[in-house]
Amino acid sequence: MALIEPLMTSPALYPVVAGFAAFDVLFPVIPSEGAVIAAGVFAASAGVPNLPLVMAVAAAGALVGDHVAYGLGRSVLGPRLIRRSKRLGKAVDAIGRQLDKRGGTMVVTSRFVPGGRTAVTLACGLTAYPLARFSRAAGLAAVLWSLYTGAIGFVGGAAFAANPMLGLVVGIGLSLAITGLVELVRHLADRHAPPGTSAPKPERAQRDSGVCRTDLRTPAGHG
Repeated sequence: MALIEPLMTSPALYPVVAGFAAFDVLFPVIPSEGAVIAAGVFAASAGVPNLPLVMAVAAAGALVGDHVAYGLGRSVLGPRLIRRSKRLGKAVDAIGRQLDKRGGTMVVTSRFVPGGRTAVTLACGLTAYPLARFSRAAGLAAVLWSLYTGAIGFVGGAAFAANPMLGLVVGIGLSLAITGLVELVRHLADRHAPPGTSAPKPERAQRDSGVCRTDLRTPAGHG
């Protein structure tokens, strides 16, 4: 708390949150979600920071980060970067085969799946998924994510206004619980989906015998 509280009352919080939200697409260990949740907790318990502004800069940062990853996937460095990780390469390969049918939905939902955002955004760039469609979906995903994480933090802070640390723990716990529930629902839906229609998952990607294919670099719907 001694480290968190000064940041929550500092104007530096806003660029920090934006930076976290932007770069965690390439470095998932960056605690972007935790930063927004913490801001929500302190906004409810102490009245600072300005939570709508935090959510706005978080959404903007996430949108910028998604486009950076898209551009990286589209560039000549994309295939090289992806092939450095067999797990990521196979996930991108599996995702790329489904983008034409439900690319927008995958961009939005991947924002709430651990590790999903990285694979989907890179796959969109690698397959030349239409930028306009990607931008619309990524913008919606960024806004929904920032509202969701900020609201969770605010609920935790309001419930434990006298103990912000406990509110932070509860907020992060709620986020993890909801993520786990979403993953469970997705797993059950995949089990009952017709063959070939289930969403690609990191676990499934690891069992895929293929590798990241260079022939995915074709416009979506044309290859």
